[in-house]
Amino acid sequence: MDFASLLGRLVDALNGAGPRDTRLQRICDLLRSAVPHYQWVGFYVADEAKRVLRLGPFSGADTEHRVIPYGRGICGQVAVDPRTFEVPDVTLQDNYLSCSLDVRSEIVVPVMVGGRFVAQLDIDSHEVAPFSAADRSFLESICEEVARLWEVADER
Repeated sequence: MDFASLLGRLVDALNGAGPRDTRLQRICDLLRSAVPHYQWVGFYVADEAKRVLRLGPFSGADTEHRVIPYGRGICGQVAVDPRTFEVPDVTLQDNYLSCSLDVRSEIVVPVMVGGRFVAQLDIDSHEVAPFSAADRSFLESICEEVARLWEVADER
């Protein structure tokens, strides 16, 4: 996988026209179509006042997890402790919210703006342990770029 050229395409998609959700949807669609082991790609957006995550744009099968309380599941854990969290085998994770019986692994990467958690990128795979150090670095770079969508909104 050539993550460097894909990152360039993703940055172009982020800098394209349209509201934030439209640009995030482009990212989801592009990631899911370009990386074979990314079967579900989505953003959860922080609702700090209610301490929940709200499902934003996503690409993949529909999910019942549209609102996730902070602390619940992998996504909720990242909301409380905003660091990249990779689960190579979801069957071995106690605090896992199952979205589909097909999901075998998950990686969640926080989107941070000025030290504040604003959203996260959640990726599910149907393979056990498919995420490499290169995936992690690539996804963290994407989230740094995505953070600019919130920075621009904060400047208004």
